[in-house]
This record gives sequence, structure tokens and C-alpha cells, in this order.
Amino acid sequence: MSSTPIIRNIQLTRYDFPFENVGKDLGFAMGAFYEPGSMGSRRVLGIRINTDTGVTGEYMSVAPGTFEQIQSFAPFLIGKNATHRELFYNQAKIILRKQDRMGIGPIDIALWDLAGKLHEAPIYQLLGGHREKLPAYASTYHADKTNGGLNSPEAYADFAQQCLELGYKGFKIHSWAEVDIQREIDTIHAVGERVGGRMALMIDPCCVYDTFADTLAVGRACDDQDFFWYEDPMRDGGVSLYAHKQLKKMIKTPLLQGEHIHLVEAHTDMAIAEATDFWRADPEYDGGITGTMKVASAAEGFGMDLELHIAGPAQRHCMAAMRNSNFYEMGLVHPKLPNIANPPVYSCGYADQLESIDKDGYVEVPKGPGLGVEYDWSGSEKYKLDELTIA
Repeated sequence: MSSTPIIRNIQLTRYDFPFENVGKDLGFAMGAFYEPGSMGSRRVLGIRINTDTGVTGEYMSVAPGTFEQIQSFAPFLIGKNATHRELFYNQAKIILRKQDRMGIGPIDIALWDLAGKLHEAPIYQLLGGHREKLPAYASTYHADKTNGGLNSPEAYADFAQQCLELGYKGFKIHSWAEVDIQREIDTIHAVGERVGGRMALMIDPCCVYDTFADTLAVGRACDDQDFFWYEDPMRDGGVSLYAHKQLKKMIKTPLLQGEHIHLVEAHTDMAIAEATDFWRADPEYDGGITGTMKVASAAEGFGMDLELHIAGPAQRHCMAAMRNSNFYEMGLVHPKLPNIANPPVYSCGYADQLESIDKDGYVEVPKGPGLGVEYDWSGSEKYKLDELTIA
């Protein structure tokens, strides 16, 4: 097979997958939650990069707001060698310099899928990875607004117990995304008293606390229950270096920051500012697999760990090639709902659902060429919104 596949065209297809009993309220920090009788949805962008050799790079992305960004830089790829990922990464950074650059990630992941197929190897092997099983933590939906599966601090504790019994190594609370600080504190104590010492515990309020005082009060509750990390609490949106540096001084629970900044330079600046204890990255948000591995190497140079955001095949391949990463985030999970971050786009049996771990709490890294998954393009047609070919 030719080692110089030339990109002929890029197909972009947008889908809207329905999810029953899922509510979504823009006054609720855009968090999905259980709401019987409602109909939620998840937008997906399907990417196919076609080459003159017949090898196609494929990826189904759930990252928000990337469609227009991809259109702005994808013409640069046409007619070029599909293996030149570093060239594309750096050129896209410049083209998207006035935007958040999230459009880079989905295209880069599809190019890595193409490379794996070209070399008939899974991506984690191309990266030099050797981990084939990854320890997972359960990452919850937001709390229910009505009676349901996650509607009280005690319900969170019950679900944490269920996840422990399934084999999960950790449990992360996505709570009400509302400013009821006593309820936040009560939830931390309920979960900590039920499963603390047997699971790593985390909380991600999704940037909704109004004041530093509220943020500090929740952090001190995390201290009481020996939480593994505290993530994105404040209305700054997770980007203020100074505010998080100050918070770090006042609590003992480690901070995990970086989901809302992008690419290696910004993550490095956050670490230099002493505004986080753990680094954060996402192949969809941080320049693809190319960008994520840069962030992982930078964190390693600081002697720090990097934790990947949310579940997916690209995340599994990246984590398999990292030394300094502790957990795979299985999310979003709920006692009564399927994972809205894992729409039914696969035809090969790959899944990121509550029960997708083995009895010891691990997930496997896909072994097939590229991402190691097969997408159900024909089955997804009924959810198609539109399609664009760039040539």
C-alpha cells in the first residue's frame, strides 16, 4: 500500500441523535439530566477523509461548535499527504487563531485513524503505547430536577455504591449545576461517608458557583471526605489562573483544571501559574491526538499527571500511550439513562456505557487498525441533518 496517500476530499455529515427521558435546560448549566417523558438529543459530526489510495480516515465527533471551524481550514488539506499531521496541526492553529481552535481535534483524530489503517496497526501502538486495559471512574449525569435516579444526596450515595459494586475505581459527581451550596456539601458528605476509602472521589460543579466563599466552602467539604480532586467550580469558566492559585492555597484537595483552555501552550501556562494540580486534556478539544500527546508530554516534564476528559476511542488510545494518567472517565452515566456522550454510532460493539467495564473496573483499548472501531454510517442516516463535501 502507498505510504503517501493524497487527500481527495473531506465529507462532513451532521446528525442529531434522540435520547428519551433526557432533559436539557439552558438555565441549568446546559447539563443533561433525567426527565421522564422528555426527549433530548445529541449532535454528532461525522468526518470521512478520503484519499487516492482508497484508505479513509473516519471519526464521529461529539465536540460542540467545530463544524464552521473545520470548514475554514479543511481546504488546506486537499491535495496534500494525509500523513503530514504536524503540518496540518500547526497551520490550523494559525488559521483559527481568532477562535478557540477546537476544530483541529476531530480532523486530527480522523487523520490518525487513517494512519493506523495505512500501517494496519491500532493508534496506541503507533504512539508507542503498551497499556491495553485502563482503570475507569464513573462520571455522572447532572442531578434530576424531579423524582428519579439522582435527585438527592442519598441518591448519589446509592449510585456510588452501585458503581463500586460494578467494579469502578472512582466516582465523580456532576451535581445540580445550581447554587445551593448546602446541598452540594451534603452530597459530598453523603457520597464520602458511603464509599470513601474504597473509591477515588471527585466533584465537577461545571463552573456554577457564584462566589469564592462558596467555592471554598465546597472545597473544604471535599477536604473532609478526602476527595481525589475538585474540578471547575467557579463562574470564571475554569480559566482564571489567579483565582485557582488562591483556591489551591486554602484547601488540601487537589484541583483539576484545564477542560476549558485549549492546546499545549495554555495548559503549560496554567501549570506555571500554579493554578492546578492535575492537567486536563481532550483529543476533541486540544488539537486531536497530536495535540493531546503534546499536553501529556508537557505535563510529564513538570512531573504532573494528565487526566483525559470524557470517554471515547481516541481517549483510550491516548491514555494507553501515557505513563502519567490515572483514570478513564466513563461518562456520562446514570442509573436509568444511557450515556448521552456515547450516541449509537458504532456497528462493531464498541460502547462507553455504565456496564462497559470488566469486573475489575477496566476498559479495553481497541485492537483494530486506526481507532479500532467501525461506524454505522448507514444506520445513522435516519438522523442526518445535512452533509458537506470539501474538495
